[in-house]
Amino acid sequence: MRPWGDEVNEPGTLAAAGARIGMLERFLVLTLVLLDEMTAVGFLLTEKSVLRFGDLRESSDRKLTEYVLLGTLLSVSATVALGLVEGALLSGA
Repeated sequence: MRPWGDEVNEPGTLAAAGARIGMLERFLVLTLVLLDEMTAVGFLLTEKSVLRFGDLRESSDRKLTEYVLLGTLLSVSATVALGLVEGALLSGA
């Protein structure tokens, strides 16, 4: 994500807030997958989308919108895959 992150200029945000949000998001997704609560993962994604919709809609920076979407989908997809593999290993399958 670093090559695209350098292209995005988003002044007015908290320092490293995105990284902290991402860590918390991955923790929650992994926990929900291991608890077999995939519907809750969908709810979490929907909630994040609703919260970010206004910011991204009003932004004239299309790169920012694409960067946020790409980061979220990549992060959640990798975490869901990890959770499914870990769940299978824990269950002895």
